[in-house]
Amino acid sequence: MSEEQVLILEVPEDLANMRLDQALSSMVAGHSRAQLQQWIKDGRVLLGDRQPKQRDRVAAGDRLEIRVPEPEPADDWQPEPMALDVIYEDDQIMVLNKPAGLVVHPGAGNTNGTLLNALIAHAPGIENIARAGIVHRLDKDTSGLMVVAKTESARLNLVEQLAEHAVAREYLAVVNGLMVAGGTVDEPMARHPKDRKRMAVVPYGGKDAVTHYRVEEKFRAHTLVRASLETGRTHQIRVHMTYINYPLVGDPVYGGRLKFPKACSESMKDGLRRFSRQALHATRLMLEHPQTGEEMSWHVPLPRDMEDLLDVLRADAREHADD
Repeated sequence: MSEEQVLILEVPEDLANMRLDQALSSMVAGHSRAQLQQWIKDGRVLLGDRQPKQRDRVAAGDRLEIRVPEPEPADDWQPEPMALDVIYEDDQIMVLNKPAGLVVHPGAGNTNGTLLNALIAHAPGIENIARAGIVHRLDKDTSGLMVVAKTESARLNLVEQLAEHAVAREYLAVVNGLMVAGGTVDEPMARHPKDRKRMAVVPYGGKDAVTHYRVEEKFRAHTLVRASLETGRTHQIRVHMTYINYPLVGDPVYGGRLKFPKACSESMKDGLRRFSRQALHATRLMLEHPQTGEEMSWHVPLPRDMEDLLDVLRADAREHADD
């Protein structure tokens, strides 16, 4: 086992009177501010001869000693060749269009056949990066755009962008109910107090969660919504839409049971029944390239199953236009 790296640094004049965690972000390249804050909490940083707090102010000439932890060993992930819909790729990042039904990361009950297994087959060496470069996830039954880091420096940069809400993500969702107008849901979230597999809006102790949404198209008993995230909590759009009484179509976990308009046809009912997942698709992704700083944006259209769902809803709306 290799020894830990120890960095000895001196605070320069231009960082004087800055918070310690902010100064470290400027002085220690290749590590996110969140990671540096954790090192301070873990006692890995000395300011002079004492263990400081992240909010402590530094002075020009202060001596910093930092014990950099060893990288965590890679898990025993196995490469599995799989067709990937790669939208963009260079030596730093990869942007792909994830299909519904694909689990992103191995876990209990899903030890293989995941996106991660496909990634390490597609880009050998990526298994040596934390989480194989995966910096954010989509639920198994959510489709759409994801960015993956191919180097550790790119991963840390993307993690920082996500933490600072600099990555813009837009989703299209079909919800039960007729929305009058768009709006914002700003409600904290945490694990459901009684069902740990679910998330919930909680009055106290939750993490900040902000979802903006606007109406794209209305039908008789459903609405196509465009949602954008300020935060990236687990199941955020699904939970927030349910909280305002517009659960996603096809989402039994959060109340998105089938809802039929009055006097709808059997073909309409069949079309809704055929849609077997939550109607959620990550359609747009915008970020700064972690190496060049270039602002980049990608867009992918709705997958076939969501287009079919919309066709059914539009046909029903036309049929009852004069009702």
